[in-house]
Amino acid sequence: MFEDVPAPEELPDDLRARIAEVAERSGFVPNIFLTLARRPAEWRAFFAYHDALMDKETPGLSKGDRELIVVATSAENRCLYCVVAHGAIARIRTRNPLLADQVATDWRKAELDARQRAVLDVAVALAVEPWTVDEARLGSLRAHGLTEDDIWDVGAISAFFAMSNRLVHLTGTMPNEEFYLLGRVPRA
Repeated sequence: MFEDVPAPEELPDDLRARIAEVAERSGFVPNIFLTLARRPAEWRAFFAYHDALMDKETPGLSKGDRELIVVATSAENRCLYCVVAHGAIARIRTRNPLLADQVATDWRKAELDARQRAVLDVAVALAVEPWTVDEARLGSLRAHGLTEDDIWDVGAISAFFAMSNRLVHLTGTMPNEEFYLLGRVPRA
């Protein structure tokens, strides 16, 4: 796997500043930030798109819902890093320490409401069998109050993290130990 992860001091100023901001907020530097930093232009594009998709709330999709999409699709793609990292974020954003683990193990049996179940059905189908996503499946999202923009976000998050999952597999990036306890125990 790729072992030439750049040291933070070797990075362009804007990458170093963003990494320092994340480290200050979370208490550590997520491994993916350094793994992807070997190609700064792509790093910038990756995190700009990530933020555009994940750092917003709409009436149809909360930040917690967005993280559950990542957990469910990453579990289907067997991406340990994304399941663990985004599972931690999902625990925090859903304020539910159990749901992310349920979704990671089998979202079909998780304690989801009907809207969340419809969202994950479409997201997972797009991640593993995109040709099965038809008007009936998308109609199930509309029936649960999702707008066309929300539906686009479900698809874009699924597609974006399919790429992310594959980059993590390519590079062999492992989750930080800190992710395992986030959202499970109170912060010190």
